Amino acid sequence: MITLFTNRYQTFQSSQGIPVRITLGAPRFKLAYSLTHVVRELAPRREYFSKPLPEFTSAYGTDLDRLGAAWIAARLQEISEAEKEHRLVLLCFEDLTDPAQWCHRRIFAKWWKDATGDEVRELGPLADRYEQGTLM
Repeated sequence: MITLFTNRYQTFQSSQGIPVRITLGAPRFKLAYSLTHVVRELAPRREYFSKPLPEFTSAYGTDLDRLGAAWIAARLQEISEAEKEHRLVLLCFEDLTDPAQWCHRRIFAKWWKDATGDEVRELGPLADRYEQGTLM
């Protein structure tokens, strides 16, 4: 059984769980932790990356639907078993303290909740606002 969280690369702390990259590119800045796991399939594709939020959400949701919750769960379970840790933290770049930004990690979290019933909590600075449902 896995427990998923989201955060950004810059605010992740090793005590939160196992970091998992879900972006096309890797961070180009120094990390205070080792980033050994990547699930590239959870990264948005370049074709819609710069689209407005409604178009992006639709296209990304279609990609997630194609993968399916069972495939995603199996892939994440592999990481969990390899690390002997059930807490996985899906990471990307966006600073959600900036009200103008939104992020695929939270779109994934909503999709995952709809698909599986399992919550994916944000661990970053705005975690409380996500828990209350006031942010995407």
